[in-house]
Amino acid sequence: MNTFTDVLTKIDDFVWGIPLIVFILVVGILLTIRLRGLQIRRLGLGFKLMFKNDDSGTHGELSDFAALCTALSATIGTGNIVGVATAIVAGGPGALLWMWIAALFGTATKFTECMLAVKYRHIAEDGHIVGGPFFYIEKGMGSKWKWLAKIFAVFGTLVGLLGIGTFTQVNGITGAVKDFFDPNSAYTVTLLGNDYSIAVVIAGVILTVCAALAIIGGISRISKIAEKIVPFMAVLYVVTTLLILICNFREILSAFVTIFESAFGLRAAAGGALGAMTAAMQKGIARGIFSNEAGLGSAPIAAATANTDEPVRQGLISMLGTVIDTLIICTMTGLSIVVTNAYDQGLDGVNVTNFAFRQGLPFPESVSSFILMICLVFFAFTTILGWNYYSEKCLEYLTNGKKAVLSVFRFLYIAAVFIGPYMTISAVWTIADIFNGLMALPNLIALVALSGVAAGEVKKYFDKADRLNITNKE
Repeated sequence: MNTFTDVLTKIDDFVWGIPLIVFILVVGILLTIRLRGLQIRRLGLGFKLMFKNDDSGTHGELSDFAALCTALSATIGTGNIVGVATAIVAGGPGALLWMWIAALFGTATKFTECMLAVKYRHIAEDGHIVGGPFFYIEKGMGSKWKWLAKIFAVFGTLVGLLGIGTFTQVNGITGAVKDFFDPNSAYTVTLLGNDYSIAVVIAGVILTVCAALAIIGGISRISKIAEKIVPFMAVLYVVTTLLILICNFREILSAFVTIFESAFGLRAAAGGALGAMTAAMQKGIARGIFSNEAGLGSAPIAAATANTDEPVRQGLISMLGTVIDTLIICTMTGLSIVVTNAYDQGLDGVNVTNFAFRQGLPFPESVSSFILMICLVFFAFTTILGWNYYSEKCLEYLTNGKKAVLSVFRFLYIAAVFIGPYMTISAVWTIADIFNGLMALPNLIALVALSGVAAGEVKKYFDKADRLNITNKE
């Protein structure tokens, strides 16, 4: 297993090397320039539009808010709790600053990809909507680029089945349940020659059953679950982490100093500043993309289903996903970890955040751990559902909508959820990182090629809004 893990690590280091990190940032900067800082100038408008459905929409399956919640259900997951902790432990507190930088430019990226998804979406013969990078690559860049669209769809399917959608989320849920109910593995069963806590086995079975019931129901059931759970879990988590910061308010200023010094290698020993900065940058950006998925091409698949005929409108709403996911939720996690010094305790994964909760909250440790476990279960469960939808749509594109293939895939996905608890943590996160990077490349190429189209759509939308004097009324 060590040899296999070493090979995965080398592949991951290559995929998520400096070239891809620079490419992601350059694309975000390019789009920010071409859109004239739209993600900052029009952020308030995006929030205004979020709760106001577009009654003029003639196509779509979900309301604007439901489409956003479906996208958030896939993005708000273990990356916000476990991923942030992993990044800070591996790259230092400075990784959090690079998450912020990636999110700032990534918001423009998220706007562009979701706007293009609505513009180039496909309406199937039975009336249901299919959209995402595969269609804006094929329709926007031309049919000669269909091979690139297929590459995206292949990796999109694999990311859901073998990466973000299953193993990492299930591993996070069962790990949290075990740490709370059976931290010392006092009660175990032997499966395939290995001992596992009964808490892990029971949690895995319950999770599989719940996921199967939702997945078989399709997008309508997934979106209904997302609309109810996502707002609740986001508010619960933000309020909890805010309480940690209030209880440790004296450490907040020094935490920001630590973050900025670490981000630029100023806390490293002589001669190690560049290496420390590179590690912080690499881990911060990689985990930031893992969490908010800006540039990955996943959120556009949900955005395409929104009931609106205005691509720019949906782009403004969808870009809020990056703001909510990284600039709010990941930030709250990161600050909680730094103010409690949880990253420097020799812990890893969810145990880092668990330490922060137990030390930072004014409750008994058992209560604090229970709160974190509930948050993690909700976060990860909705991500499992959201990514099932994403990967199914990728497969639908590849197979021209063959229902038999899609039915088989659903059962494979449910099987992956079932075996997720028994995958090793290091291998799980590494596989997810690799597929993330490979999925992002085709999408980023398309965003650069279609950046002029995006700028033109934005100008046309706001010129029309100015003429009709509706910008301030929406």
